Amino acid sequence: MVWDFAAVLTALVFVSGLIWGIDAWMFAPRRRAAAAARGATGEERVPMLVDYARSFFPIFLIVLLLRSFLVEPFRIPSGSMIPTLVVGDFILVNKYTYGIRLPVINYKLIELGAPERGDVVVFRYPLDPSTPFIKRIVGLPGDRIEYRDKRLFVNGEEVPREPAGTYVGVRSSVQHTGAQVYREDLGEVEHDILITPGARSLNGAFEVPEGHYFVLGDNRDNSRDSRFWGFVPDENLVGRAFFIWFNWDGGPDFGRIGNSIE
Repeated sequence: MVWDFAAVLTALVFVSGLIWGIDAWMFAPRRRAAAAARGATGEERVPMLVDYARSFFPIFLIVLLLRSFLVEPFRIPSGSMIPTLVVGDFILVNKYTYGIRLPVINYKLIELGAPERGDVVVFRYPLDPSTPFIKRIVGLPGDRIEYRDKRLFVNGEEVPREPAGTYVGVRSSVQHTGAQVYREDLGEVEHDILITPGARSLNGAFEVPEGHYFVLGDNRDNSRDSRFWGFVPDENLVGRAFFIWFNWDGGPDFGRIGNSIE
């Protein structure tokens, strides 16, 4: 179990529901009986703790259900997915695309679909499951992935890409100004990547095991991804990123609000 916000929220639902339930079952009838014996009228006086539990339980429960089974918000803290995502992007992640999982323990109850090549996914970092990461899936189970001289190969075939200009960054992304933009074609998905001239490239060949995925950042020369630490297990997947609902990087960037994530 990963002790994160979902775990805290689950504990709040359990504790507030337990307090409310025990009071309704045991103590509330006694208070009403005592009040009737005294001939008291008017609104029942409820202990403060019970009143808070009764008020907040539905709120905690609704938030838990939304975050666990529908959508969850995340904020992008780094530039590893430039130009697709930049520092300060607030995104929404579809939690049910790859199946319905129980919160906290992440046990998959219902299989709804499988990740596809090109999906931008949020997952729990395999070396520290308390930390969420976001990258793009380029390798599916059984694939042979090779990264050589800043070129991507899938099952022996070079992934096509076309030059798409020079990147001009703003705010936190300005340090990547001058990098080359390429339009990469992963089959079902076309998306932009950054290649930084002169930057060192980590080469390697990888066989993706069953139940795992190979991920890369779109900012290829500035991303710690599967080339460095290995594969993402299916059980670590949180969901598919699909929408930018806000951006704040020292101020709002209204041009990014409402953009879908390719």
